Amino acid sequence: MSAPAMSNAAQTFESASARSHQQDGNGSSPARSSSAAALRGLIREPLLHFLILGGLIFAADAIIHPPAKDEKAITVTKALRQSFIDTFDEDKQRTPSEAELQKMVEAWVASEILYREGKTLGVDRGDEMIRDRVAFKLQYLIFDQVRVPQPNDEQLRAWFSDNHARFDEPERVSFFMTPPSDEATARRYLDDIREQRESEELRDQTRAVLDRPVPSLAAGFGDGFSDGLLKAPLQEWTLLQSKDGWHVVRLDARMPGAPAKLEDIRAEAAKIWHTEETRKRAWEAVSRLKANYTIRYEP
Repeated sequence: MSAPAMSNAAQTFESASARSHQQDGNGSSPARSSSAAALRGLIREPLLHFLILGGLIFAADAIIHPPAKDEKAITVTKALRQSFIDTFDEDKQRTPSEAELQKMVEAWVASEILYREGKTLGVDRGDEMIRDRVAFKLQYLIFDQVRVPQPNDEQLRAWFSDNHARFDEPERVSFFMTPPSDEATARRYLDDIREQRESEELRDQTRAVLDRPVPSLAAGFGDGFSDGLLKAPLQEWTLLQSKDGWHVVRLDARMPGAPAKLEDIRAEAAKIWHTEETRKRAWEAVSRLKANYTIRYEP
């Protein structure tokens, strides 16, 4: 309601009140009748009805939609942390370490910050997708604004010195292995193979693993299998246990690795450096946004 309208309503009320007091002072019955008439007129005043109705609407809205206490506060709840734990390994074979869990939490916090900043900029306008879509849109905008020049020779050599293992050619092995079984069955297979009386079915099920990088053995088969295979003599069947069970294994070949040279992979190294430097600077931009927020962790 406008100020003049409210002023008019107040003047109407004050005028009626003044007339009422003046007439009551004279003690006349006509004065009391006049005052009552004025009050009845005021009650029927549409302006007063509008004021009362507006007040009720504003009061109801304040109750239903209270203002946010702190728009810069982000709470990492117990339920949220538990959801990360529950979805970490779908096979439920292990739970995340504290470092892995914290990494997932930090990623979610960054996503939440990007979402809120994106909402502030209005990038979600007309988009019904979930918060991650909005966060992704702002992330894209941030990355698009980052301008990273190509590395000079000194920068690239320093980076390659710290990351050369990513380009080194690893040692590789080739071997044969029977399907997983219990230890007693595997020993029987070993005896049959050594005596050259293995079944045709076992020969068909025995598979060749060719040029397998040595660093990947532990992840694929287990540390014990990896260590045992590398100690096994060439061209000789032996018994090894993997994560899946027992196998009869024959190591057929070992190919030594070779260190990478920057001159041979300069273009690839420069491309990876540029990507990582862009990501680093974009993350720094997100971190600057993060400084405006209070991150709360429930105990």
